[in-house]
Amino acid sequence: MKLQIRLLGCVELCVDGQVVTPGAAKRRAVLAGLALEANRPVSLSRLADMVWPDVPPASAVANLRSHAAGLRRELGDRLLARPNAYELRLSPDELDVTEFHRLAGEGRALLATADPASAVGTLTAALAQWRGVSGDGLPRGTTLDNRWASLDEQRLQVFEELAEARLAAGEHGHLLPELRGHLAAHPLRERAWTQLMLALYRCGDVPAALTVYRDARATLDEQLGIEPGEELAALHRAMLDRAPELAYTPPPAPVTAATVPVAPPPAADAAGVAPRPSGLGGPAGWAVPRELPAGLVTFVGRGREAAEVVTALRGATPAAVVVTGAFGSGKTALAVRAAHVVAADFPDGQVFVDLGDRATVTPGEVLARVLRAIGVAPGDVPANTDERAGWYRSLVAGRRLLLVVDGVTRAAQVRPLLPAGPGPALVVVGQRRLGSLDGVRRVTLRPLAAPDARELLAALAGPERLAVDPAATGELVRLCAGSVLALRVAGTRLAARPGMSVDALVGQLADGRERLDLLDYEDLSVRASLSTVVAAVRADDEVAGRILALLGATPDALLQPERVARQLGISAARLHRTLDDLADAHLASRDEHGVHRLPALVREYAAELAGEPAHAAHPLTAWRGDPVAA
Repeated sequence: MKLQIRLLGCVELCVDGQVVTPGAAKRRAVLAGLALEANRPVSLSRLADMVWPDVPPASAVANLRSHAAGLRRELGDRLLARPNAYELRLSPDELDVTEFHRLAGEGRALLATADPASAVGTLTAALAQWRGVSGDGLPRGTTLDNRWASLDEQRLQVFEELAEARLAAGEHGHLLPELRGHLAAHPLRERAWTQLMLALYRCGDVPAALTVYRDARATLDEQLGIEPGEELAALHRAMLDRAPELAYTPPPAPVTAATVPVAPPPAADAAGVAPRPSGLGGPAGWAVPRELPAGLVTFVGRGREAAEVVTALRGATPAAVVVTGAFGSGKTALAVRAAHVVAADFPDGQVFVDLGDRATVTPGEVLARVLRAIGVAPGDVPANTDERAGWYRSLVAGRRLLLVVDGVTRAAQVRPLLPAGPGPALVVVGQRRLGSLDGVRRVTLRPLAAPDARELLAALAGPERLAVDPAATGELVRLCAGSVLALRVAGTRLAARPGMSVDALVGQLADGRERLDLLDYEDLSVRASLSTVVAAVRADDEVAGRILALLGATPDALLQPERVARQLGISAARLHRTLDDLADAHLASRDEHGVHRLPALVREYAAELAGEPAHAAHPLTAWRGDPVAA
């Protein structure tokens, strides 16, 4: 079955090329919410908030199950039932939002190259995904509103990026009516005012360009009470000075595929490290990416681990670090923080790639993503993975490039990226230790210590809230089991509900049946994080899933491992090998008696898996994930 879900306009569903009617607005809202969270479970409570603008009715769960049943008639086994949740399985090319993001990212990378005009086609294709206002026709006032607003904002950004590419291509005359129409609808977009001024200037109409500046200044003052920003003001000054750099310069002739993809790196210094390339983008063909996401403001603890990563990245030898730890332990936040600390040491750029804990991502796909980030045009990326690896090593040899790859599940995904000499550095973030990677430094995150956990809660909810009931705070820390993600959700829930006491939240969390429902807030979700990690483990070893289900139903089952092996129909050696793999993924641990057990929050999730099908007679059959009748 081939699906096509369109959300960038009126919500549409196509099945095998045929448009089908998903149903009324609320059913379409369910489809939209599941599609936006594709391949991740969406709890019934989150779905209800996506469908009803106010407090969901008492019949919300029954209605949601009815909507899911209606959608399943069209979606078939793509729509899966999870414990108190649903999950829609989609390929990236089956959702227009994903395709828009992909094309926009590729276009943005092209825009940063020595030939920004090459981005015109890709950015035009990105905007072609839009057919109107995102989520048109769905209920408003729901939690989906923020998603629609974000998408609409991204559409404006891509329009302006396309305008920048078209200016580089010399299309200033054709751009004038489109920019005027854009500003008529969005008069506070300073970047568009800048582009309109430049287009008029390059058309030879300097008075009109200066008049646009006065119009922009008056609009910003009248509606916001502010002066134009530095970019707009600097352009105005440059026009008054008739600065030569404002004139249109045709792009250089493209480099043919037969030539070397970039200029040879400059001579290395005594330490074997090349100096920074001259100019903004370095030699021809080299882009300087700045892709690190923003670091967390509320970053607590982990000082020793962060220092280990920073020390490794600043070392003289080829630097490669693997940051590993349990789900929700703050691995990504630590890696990003350390990367920002050393960013100035890597002037040739910083690339950030998120594999999303997907075992299906190939090394070739990772290499292609990195090559595009450093300036290789998408059409010039070699088809062969080995050739991509060779190009990558040639391009980064001796350059101070920092690469951070998040969500890695297999060593093979990042092996071609290991630095071959001084200059580049690699940070890998994943659940597993990736023990087969040679010559890397490993930094393992343990559960957050109780004092640090209290500090994080205080930073999120306010220290005065915790001081009122220290005992309840201690219990909240215990229930979160050292998980930074769980602590963030708990602290955010308290911050969002000033009238709720810590003791009240503890009382809700104490009920294990609802703990994972409560540890879910907007895009922060313990259950979703665990689901992704467990899916990656199951992809490598189906027995691992059966063992997790067994331990979720019977936590002490492994007190008799031989009996468990017989029950599973495997050898004792196979059982222990799988248990070691679960421990490597931080989904199990060995206690002081040598018995494998599940960490607290993993156990809660495994218990849900064990009881997923309502008709299950045995926990070992509960893992199959057959849809529950809605």
